[in-house]
Amino acid sequence: MDEKSEVKHTPLTEENENTQPSDDLLVDATISHVTPTPEHQSQPDEDADGVQLKKEISLFNGITVIVGSIIGSGIFISPKGVLNYSGSVGLSLLVWAISGIFSLVGALCYAELGTTIAVSGGEYSYIYEAFGELPAFVLLWVTLIVINPTGQAVVALTFAYYVVQPFYPDPDCPPPDEFIRIAALLCLTLLTFINCWSVPWSTKVQDIFTIAKLLALVIIIIAGLAYIGQGHTENFKNSFENKIGGDGSIALAFYNGLFAYAGWNYLNYLTEEIKDSPRNLPWAIIIALPLVTLVYVLANVAYFAVLAPEELMLSNAVAVSFAVKVLGPMAWIIPFGVALSTFGAVNGGILSQSRLFFVGAREGQLPKLMGMIHVKRCTPLPSIFFTCILSCMYVFVSEIDTLINYFSFVTWLAIGIAVCGLIYLRFKKPELERPFKLNIFFPIIFVLACLFLTVMGVIDAFLDTIIGLVITLTAFPIYFLCIRWTDKPVCFLRMIASTSFWFQKLFMVVGQQKLD
Repeated sequence: MDEKSEVKHTPLTEENENTQPSDDLLVDATISHVTPTPEHQSQPDEDADGVQLKKEISLFNGITVIVGSIIGSGIFISPKGVLNYSGSVGLSLLVWAISGIFSLVGALCYAELGTTIAVSGGEYSYIYEAFGELPAFVLLWVTLIVINPTGQAVVALTFAYYVVQPFYPDPDCPPPDEFIRIAALLCLTLLTFINCWSVPWSTKVQDIFTIAKLLALVIIIIAGLAYIGQGHTENFKNSFENKIGGDGSIALAFYNGLFAYAGWNYLNYLTEEIKDSPRNLPWAIIIALPLVTLVYVLANVAYFAVLAPEELMLSNAVAVSFAVKVLGPMAWIIPFGVALSTFGAVNGGILSQSRLFFVGAREGQLPKLMGMIHVKRCTPLPSIFFTCILSCMYVFVSEIDTLINYFSFVTWLAIGIAVCGLIYLRFKKPELERPFKLNIFFPIIFVLACLFLTVMGVIDAFLDTIIGLVITLTAFPIYFLCIRWTDKPVCFLRMIASTSFWFQKLFMVVGQQKLD
């Protein structure tokens, strides 16, 4: 064991034994890095004293984090992408089912990674452990500046639209953009406050809104099945015949289907806060992914029972069109369900993604302030606050969907590299304890599928990919300037240290304390 591994996850303010900020907590502006090793991962102990993240996420909380993060607005608004590229009702339903199974395989690969490399941070931590700091930083940088805040902003704007829209029932008079953006900002700031205040509060919000969105989908499913029970099965006759769209791009049909399952990896960002994570992390995945797959497939069956394929293709809000046709005066339930669903999805994103930046700071790849914890609330307040600021900024970006398209290839590339790390560690470090272990066949197949999805994403949007790649390459000068260059001018270091210390006192945060 090398000397560096012996000091993995040393506290950022190790010299201070108190829990209150003081001058002794002045952060060191120099950036030092140590290589993570699973043998010396310093996980918070729920019975230990000191300022640290607490294990407060139960098995049920873990299930709601996954389900609530996956189910956003997509299943309610626009499943037509899958239908358009598959070309038939039967093949569309098959794509939804296979996409769910594929997501389950990926999540199970992450279950092995999360129980072997038992630290928070998801794919960032796994890539770091397997392949080193540079590829991990590239992912961290792109996620920090674009992927996370744009995704949060889009979901918050969707929530805002469905909250504001009932006050503007006239289709010729849409809600003003200013009102929608204000509502989105309120959503982001409220959930940021809740996540800063208490982890149990944020998990309760996730539990409540996950149950609410599932109830909305159950209403759709029951109504659709009742419609089938009345003999309305005409849309399922010859269901595998190409009737609409279907330009042969079955790969793009899967791309759209898998996009609706995005979020299955979010619980791995919270590994250190899960109670009995070697048991509860895999079980949360095993329960959540089949549940979401079942709900998605049945919801699409309900849609097709009521809406002809041509009607579904013309709708930009499939669930709303369904509700108007079936629920009549009670159709408002579905837009309300969309609002609840997106609100819960924003909360899940804040809860999980903020831990990615927290871990990045703890590893010395982001400002040390972002790796600190509130002395009383034991929440990574600076990381959560910074995530909110960036998301609020993107609320005012008019071409935000285009920004997301620029980096769509990064998601599957990063996930594929993380699972490559699983395969690599099987051979490189066979001695590691693996409480949950898959047959090697599954990670290999999953990596090949991720490679296929990445290539298809590049082919489908080549110019967007090039622009995204250029922006991604900015990570390299940032890495060498801010991380590898340690001999910085003393005046610069003092300015950074002074600024960090001021924010420490403002936020009342300290570094995570070392556990012996």
